[in-house]
Amino acid sequence: MRKAPGMMTLLAAAVTAISPQAATAAPAQPPYAELRAVDFQKDVDGKKVDLYTIKNKKGMVVKITNYGARIEQILVPDRNGKLGDVAQGYETIDQVMGGQGSMGAFVGRYANRIGNGTFTLDGTEYKLAINDLSTPPAPPRQNTLHGGKKGSRFVVFDAKPLSDSSVQMTILFKDGEEGFPGDLPVRVVYSVTDNNELVVAYDAVAANKKTVANFTGHTFFNLSGDLGSSIEDHILTVNSDRVLEVSPALVPNGKLRDVEGTPMDFRKPKAIGKDIKADYDLLKAGNGYDNHYVLSMKQPSELAFNARIMDPKSGRVMEVWSTEPGIQVYSGNFLEGKVPRDLGKGSTVYPFRSAFCLEPSRFPDSPNHPGFPTTEVNPGEWYSGKIVYKFSTAKK
Repeated sequence: MRKAPGMMTLLAAAVTAISPQAATAAPAQPPYAELRAVDFQKDVDGKKVDLYTIKNKKGMVVKITNYGARIEQILVPDRNGKLGDVAQGYETIDQVMGGQGSMGAFVGRYANRIGNGTFTLDGTEYKLAINDLSTPPAPPRQNTLHGGKKGSRFVVFDAKPLSDSSVQMTILFKDGEEGFPGDLPVRVVYSVTDNNELVVAYDAVAANKKTVANFTGHTFFNLSGDLGSSIEDHILTVNSDRVLEVSPALVPNGKLRDVEGTPMDFRKPKAIGKDIKADYDLLKAGNGYDNHYVLSMKQPSELAFNARIMDPKSGRVMEVWSTEPGIQVYSGNFLEGKVPRDLGKGSTVYPFRSAFCLEPSRFPDSPNHPGFPTTEVNPGEWYSGKIVYKFSTAKK
């Protein structure tokens, strides 16, 4: 990987200058790509894009671009204290714009899928932008995914640093945009705590019409620090007894299925790859895990434990806590190692299942299922949520 010179590199160069015997020694390099703000500075749709860095006092660093409010890098230590990058991303804004559509993004105004791109609210049918289409021989699919053709993923947020450890990003969804009703201003604040937590706090208000809203973070994680390696050996636990059933079009049918006795069961720690090739309908629908789990929560909207995942090689552990009722577990099934789309930081190619996503949110397609937790927001009403990614390490 391409690395910027550090103190050890400069020291090695000095030794080489005074000691011919040391001339063949390779300079030390950090094990991650150095992202530069200048490589993200560009005007997009008449607004300025940049790269923002937040960090804590223990060395954890997170870098975020306001294009889609995307997390491009997360540096946290392994069990030996060595910093590594655990988030797939890109080194320039041009690579971001030509890369994976959801990678690192803050997703809205409606995260996940709405079946057939339609829903009815108070007797009025709304037809949304269709951007989730299948190609033969896959089953027919015609949905709205992650808010439509642009959503928040491909929009420049207004960014404001709040401190060395936090940055605020805001966006306004306009009435009729992508077919959704009502103006919906949204604020998301990224913060890093001294407990090595990345906190994503978000709120929105229905400014003038009743609408629907659903948000999530879509970071592609690989805790090993080797962003091109498989995540099938990562050990996952999910705080859930049930998963949503989906049609071949990956849209919920309204039914909940118990995970007990199925490959979907992560109530006890299990490698992602252990059952991923099982002959099971919910796995075949998404070519791996791409499923929404119903979280076991004591109280609605409380900050509660969602999931824990550990990389056995590096010892890195990530816990996910949120105020949301569900979590999408995704095993990187649509990463394909295609260049330039999947060519990431440090010239690393991102192949099939080289990352996982854990996406807390309300349920997909909720506007079409009255029995699901509501995503409706009345005029003047606020929608607030929080996701916490807490990093630590485990011994061998």
